[in-house]
This record gives sequence, C-alpha cells and structure tokens, in this order.
Amino acid sequence: METPARPGTDVGHELRTALDGLDLVEDPDVLSSLAHDDGEWAEVGRPLGALRARSSEEVGRAVRACAELGVPVVTRGAGTGLSGGANATENCLLLDLSRMNRILEIDAENLRAIVQPGVINDELTKELAEHGLWYPPDPASSPWSTLGGNAATNAGGLCCLKYGVTRDYVLGMRAVMGGPAGPYGTEVRLGRATAKGVAGYDLAGLLVGSEGTLGVITELTLRLRPLPRENPRTVVGAFGSLVEAGRAVALCTGRGLRPAALELLDRSCMRAVEDWKHLGIEPDTAALLLARVDTPGDAGTAEATELATAFTDGGAAWTEQSTDATEAEALFAARRLAYPALERLGPVLTEDVCVPQSAVPDMLARVEEIGERHQARIATIAHAGDGNLHPLLLAPPDDEQAKRAAQAAFEDILSAALELGGTVTGEHGVGLLKREGMERELGPEVCAVQDAVKQALDPLNLFNPTKVVDPAQA
Repeated sequence: METPARPGTDVGHELRTALDGLDLVEDPDVLSSLAHDDGEWAEVGRPLGALRARSSEEVGRAVRACAELGVPVVTRGAGTGLSGGANATENCLLLDLSRMNRILEIDAENLRAIVQPGVINDELTKELAEHGLWYPPDPASSPWSTLGGNAATNAGGLCCLKYGVTRDYVLGMRAVMGGPAGPYGTEVRLGRATAKGVAGYDLAGLLVGSEGTLGVITELTLRLRPLPRENPRTVVGAFGSLVEAGRAVALCTGRGLRPAALELLDRSCMRAVEDWKHLGIEPDTAALLLARVDTPGDAGTAEATELATAFTDGGAAWTEQSTDATEAEALFAARRLAYPALERLGPVLTEDVCVPQSAVPDMLARVEEIGERHQARIATIAHAGDGNLHPLLLAPPDDEQAKRAAQAAFEDILSAALELGGTVTGEHGVGLLKREGMERELGPEVCAVQDAVKQALDPLNLFNPTKVVDPAQA
C-alpha cells in the first residue's frame, strides 16, 4: 500500500505553493537534523521539507495538500523516540509540532488539563505543581519529550508501575484525519471530557500508541491527580548480580507490593552517570534497585520495610531506607540520566522488551548470556517492577563488527522476551526497528486485523507509512 504521487507534477514546487505563507523548512542541514529520532541504525529517508506548524488549521492545510499531491506525512515532536517511528520516509513532509506548545487550560475543579501536542512533559508537571496537581506519566525523557509524542507511543515511565501509562490519562483529543472522517485534513474530536464515557468505540485510545499512522494529534485532554503531599520514602538495594536483583523484583510482585516506582540500574549505567555528572554514586555493586514509596503515614513505613525485606531475601548485599528528598532525587536522577550518559560514549541501540514480573530474573540472565555469546557490550536499566527492561547495546561508531554484534544481540533479546511470554516493546513503540518482532509476536491473523484498521482510517496510506504496519502486507 503506497502513497500515490500525482503524476506529471513537480511535487516539491506544488507543495511550496500549497503551503505558501507557512513556516516551511527546506534547508538541507536543518532537514537532516529533523529527519530522524534517536533510534540508532533505523533507516532514514529524504524529506521534501518540514513544516513547523503553529495551529491545527495549519496542520489541516498541510494534510489536505499532501493528500492531493500524494506526499506522505510524518509527524514529529522533540525527536526523542527510540524506534525510528519519527524518521522521514522518502519525499515526505515532516510535520514538526514542537511549536504548538501551549497549555490551553488547567481545570483544577475537574482534574483535567487541555494541552497542545508540543508541550514538554516536565513543563506541564511544573505548571501543575503550582495548582497542587500532578500528571503521572513520566518517561525518562520527560525533560525533553513532548506530550504529543508521549501519546503517539503510549509512553510509560518510572511511575507507571502504580499509576499507569499515558493511555490511562488521555480522556480525549482533537486529531486531523482522513478517510471515513471526511476529506483528508478534517479535524475531529475523539474521546470525552468527562471522567467516564462509553459512547461508541474508544477511538481516542486507538490513536494513543498508534505512532502517527492514523492521523495527527493536535490537542490532548488529560486526566490529572492531586499532587502527593508527603515526601516519598526511598528504598535502595545493592546486589552482586543482575539475576539476584531480578529475583528480588519477582519477590516484591509475589508478595503483593506495588511501590510508586521500582527501577534497576546496572554497574555500567551507574559508572557512566557518575563519570558525567559526579552525583556521588559509587558503582561498587553489579546492580541497584530503587523503590519509591508514596503511601502516607504508618502504612508507607510498613510498605518500605516489606520492600527492604524482599530485597534482602532476594540476595541484596545491603539495603537502605530514606525519607531525605535530596538523596532520593540524586538516585532517581541517576536512573533518568543513564541513557544520555551512555549515549555520550557512542551510538546506543535501545531495547524495550517487557516480560511477566516472575520472568524478570530469567530475562536478565538471558540478556547476560546473549551479550557474552555475541561479544556485545550491554548496559541494562529497567522499569523492573513491571518487567519492562531496557538493555542498551553499545558500539563505537567506527566499529562495524561491534555494530553487527549489537544488532544480532538485539534480535536475540526480542526472541528471548517472546519465549518468556513477553512483548517486543513495552513503551517505545514499534516504529521501524520492531516491525519484524511485532509480526512474530502478534501472528498473521492479528496483523491482518491491524492492517485493516490502517486501510480503513487511512486509505491513502498518507500518515507515517512504513511504520508499525508492514507495507508489503497492507
């Protein structure tokens, strides 16, 4: 299923004419910087141009023009994705929404906010805190990633173990679509503004996680929570091996413990962060588990003690509990900084597998075995509490053998996750890097259903073609 170009036209000239008066970027160097996300080694096409849209009206105008000319539309926010989902396809229009960055409304009475897609996650968090409110989804990229991009990939984060992922907080949206919605470029309202609602199919939920393949999100209505009033408790456990840390995670789950966050860092990640930021974290153990407990009062104290016991029973060399906000923030800052710290050392191919919590020890053991077998350098971070692991495969930019080893290990880690009843992507999305793995996971029947949805809602295959859905089968 290909996007049909109109024959006999100079498409670039026609596109410039159709978008006259808008901020259309054609400088090759700027386009090169906008043409890809952070997904290492995913293919990148050459865009015709990039439109820095400032309103939903400009988005609609661009989509109408592209539908007429047969020009694919690839939407991007901050470009922090890790699967190639925002990479340019050949002769596409990049639709840059980073300037649609206004918080339109904070409704404290009804616990909701209305935002444009280019709002940075952390900027919303800071604004909400002044109103005593909180938006829980907090990917490690929250200082840079946009809420539109978070919605496109159904992003999770450190707090999703207890509080859920982006889809749990998107009440409704405005989106520019085509196909049955009307002519391409038609803006529709999906979802609702109320706390509950089951009128028809959950089309807003369908677009969350669709990676821009069904339309362009131009506005989001988000569910909020009251801001927690007490400083959370932090429980730290140090382990002599990754497998022991995984065993402690499985024990926490088996004992019914659900902290606000339960994160893992291995020695390589800690060392990279410390060498960069000098936070005072000594990487003297194989792995750390970091738990955050935000249950108030005596119940929180008891929960923290139970977590520390589970860590010890899992094999921790030592455990500590703290209510010191500064100390806790330093530890969780190390977790958030792990990816950019390692990225400074060279290209990082990032895994995103998720397995049942009981399988975390086995999956961590398999990651180590795969790294040794392929002689691939792997550093591991994880949202360990929900089984979402991020093995980070490192290769110097000029070392082709190391690159091949990393890519082979990447595929073997996907296979191992599937063998353990897991998924190839917990939160980063399919994009380009996980298409084959997704097909293995879903099987031909489910892939056919998915392809049918794409064809029904985007019959021209205009929106982000080649991503998620296999164009050879669509």
